[in-house]
Amino acid sequence: MNDVARVDAELIAAALDGQSLAFGELVCRYQDRLYHALVHLVGSADDARDIAQDAFVQAYVKLESFQGASAFYTWLYRIAMNLAASRFRRQRRQVSVDAGREQAGQEPTAVDRGPGERLMQAERVEQVQAALLALSDEHRHVLVLRELEGWSYETIADTLDLPVGTVRSRLHRARIELRSQLQEVFEEDLK
Repeated sequence: MNDVARVDAELIAAALDGQSLAFGELVCRYQDRLYHALVHLVGSADDARDIAQDAFVQAYVKLESFQGASAFYTWLYRIAMNLAASRFRRQRRQVSVDAGREQAGQEPTAVDRGPGERLMQAERVEQVQAALLALSDEHRHVLVLRELEGWSYETIADTLDLPVGTVRSRLHRARIELRSQLQEVFEEDLK
């Protein structure tokens, strides 16, 4: 058991013994990481914040069911992903490029660049975010977990309850689809 897993196990045991500060420590350890992953998945800072909060509440309520077969963050992420899927099944909506940027609350920062370059960079960030949001949920999930979170294929497979081969296949298709969408966008920029 590595140090992170050992500390998580100690905090979980303490939380189960009624020490709420121990669970608060788990929240502190993982809230930023979960929030940032969710922003990329759902495209909205507000939705990501709400889902992350709901995921921690659910994790606290269901903490006794955590068996330690996977890392605590993997278990927490699975809870968050299920909450996000449920939420967006109820309210499926289209996101424009401008709305996606506004909801995500992400503005690129540029150092020592002129206004034209900063504007172009901001537009590209918007276009990449819109292309990411245009991917199907199954493709976006594996792409975010692999490329942005840096998870191994095995961890993704465990979290999403899929065979490793399916994860590899979805990731390959997601990269092709994203590349295709972005190629069209950036070819238009060159015209």
